[in-house]
Amino acid sequence: MRKFLINTLMVMCFGLSAAASAEETWKITSLNWEPYSGATLSNQGNAIQKLREVLKAEGINLIVEFYPWARAKALAETNDYVGFFPAWPEEVEQGFVASNAVDWSEIGVMRNKAQEVSFSTVDELFSKYKVGLVKTYVYPEDITKAMEKYKGKVDEAPDENSLLKKLSTGRHPAAITDPTVMMYLAQQQGTDNVEPVQVLTKKELVVAFRDGEDNKARIALLNKLLEK
Repeated sequence: MRKFLINTLMVMCFGLSAAASAEETWKITSLNWEPYSGATLSNQGNAIQKLREVLKAEGINLIVEFYPWARAKALAETNDYVGFFPAWPEEVEQGFVASNAVDWSEIGVMRNKAQEVSFSTVDELFSKYKVGLVKTYVYPEDITKAMEKYKGKVDEAPDENSLLKKLSTGRHPAAITDPTVMMYLAQQQGTDNVEPVQVLTKKELVVAFRDGEDNKARIALLNKLLEK
């Protein structure tokens, strides 16, 4: 009887091990864009957590690797990765396919508190002020058109930290980014002289899937799960 129980336990353990090894894993690239995504955050970011929970319900394990944004998007083109996340729909360019919205962010105008910033349209904002933006982001069409029209009023930063530093030190009176991200960084760094002025639009945060045959079933599955 003892031998039978031991053999039974061994079979059960083998079965559990086989099931664990058969669990599907998706590997994506991301950027440090706190609080939505971040390598040092306990949950790797609120948006990452939402994606992980959606996939976990289907028994899918999510692995996230963090890089500077341009490198994250470049690496996601290779077969080693499913894609990159989080992305605005405008950032899902040729070679990628956007999922449905996993989470939402905002794009808004921030200001240095020492500066008065008033405008009624994006065009007017750029016509009146020097505006800071993040160079690696793909902004919505109305913003990119204004950037092209008023090139002399554009001050591009390599990342969010640099954008915050420029705004807080008065390099430009206004900046366009996600207010949640800038205010999170400002709080972390003890910067208290920047604030939101106006939200311009709400934007979906999507998974940019590499456009490959091996990803078609994944895209369909994630969209189905998100519909629930």
